[in-house]
Amino acid sequence: MNAYEKLLAARADGRPTAKNYIERLFQNFIELHGDRRYGDDSAVITGIGTLGRMPVTVIGIEKGHGTKEKVARNFGSAHPEGYRKALRQMKLAEKFNRPVICLVDTFGAYCGIGAEERGQGQAIAENLMELMGLRVPVVSILIGEGGSGGALALAVADEVWMLENAVYSVISPEGCASILWKNPKRVGEAAEYLKITAQDLLSLNVIDRIIPEGIGFSKTCAFLKIQLIQTLKRNRTLTEEDLISQRYEKFRRIGSDFQ
Repeated sequence: MNAYEKLLAARADGRPTAKNYIERLFQNFIELHGDRRYGDDSAVITGIGTLGRMPVTVIGIEKGHGTKEKVARNFGSAHPEGYRKALRQMKLAEKFNRPVICLVDTFGAYCGIGAEERGQGQAIAENLMELMGLRVPVVSILIGEGGSGGALALAVADEVWMLENAVYSVISPEGCASILWKNPKRVGEAAEYLKITAQDLLSLNVIDRIIPEGIGFSKTCAFLKIQLIQTLKRNRTLTEEDLISQRYEKFRRIGSDFQ
């Protein structure tokens, strides 16, 4: 598939969401709610569970299935309280030495007036800063669409993985086409230029691994579970200083590659 076809696949109605992956990958999952500042954002699912025998913290952006649930989840566009809820769970994970696994699937952070009034930009910035220095292993997986800062707020990790047909971009191809050419019909062309596919981003060293999808959802989850267990076990052997240093250098290298 070309880039635009992968974009459509990432947005497809029947595509598994974060909730589906949580049900398949983790045992004894307990959802935790609220940011302790404003409220609970249904677009972000957080909680604790076990991966194999390993206690982990799980954070997922959930788009929902069906019109009613999608509206309730705000179509996966998180408010600032969603990102603050995620940050609260990250800090608890750090306190109790639990690895963090993030499942990212969002058009982007919600850009409504209320979200801006409650500090959307600051909430995303706080997550970026705190994730860079978090003292436990972090793995982020783009399972569908990774849109702009809304996705990046949960994607500063030791390893960033993408599903085979997921996309990750600083702006939507529709938005890019409208800004550059004042013509939204050139969305396919914009998708190619933006390098949004997993294959493009792996070649650019923006991500670390591609998770195959063509083998079916059950086998994808089985493969993903094995890779997560192996990666987290390896990263837990590192000292806190080495873990943070390697994460920092990873993103420094990405930045230097594009200078």
